[in-house]
Amino acid sequence: QVKYTGFRDRPLEERQLRFQTECREGHADIAFVATGTNLQLNFESNAWSDKDEDRIPTREYVDFEREPGKVHLKSQFIMNGVCVIWRGWIDLHRLDGIGCIEFDSERAEVEDQLYRQQIEQYNQRLREFEERHRQYQEQQERRSHDEQEFY
Repeated sequence: QVKYTGFRDRPLEERQLRFQTECREGHADIAFVATGTNLQLNFESNAWSDKDEDRIPTREYVDFEREPGKVHLKSQFIMNGVCVIWRGWIDLHRLDGIGCIEFDSERAEVEDQLYRQQIEQYNQRLREFEERHRQYQEQQERRSHDEQEFY
């Protein structure tokens, strides 16, 4: 069970309107009732993009038409280092519904590849640094040796 947690100090009618507006804008605050886990969800395609124009709410992520009186929602994010998808629906009158979090294997593969590339870049930089340091050390040793021969 989930419920909308935004604007709790406002009357129900205003909360209903604000919830629908937030969904259309591509975001909402949702909580799991049993655990009290609060999530600030974004309902955007290409949620991982750095460009604002790529991150837009589409019908796949915010669907008011699937069932009357409900909105079906989907959100992708990383929770505690794990790529997940939140899927669920919220009743537009009661502002509660059902939702779940599932592992997002497709996005996990993409993130894993990005992570491996980043590690490889770090390792390459480290190798380059160590090589420059080794060359510097050799150069210092040669200078020291040359100075000793001079004297």
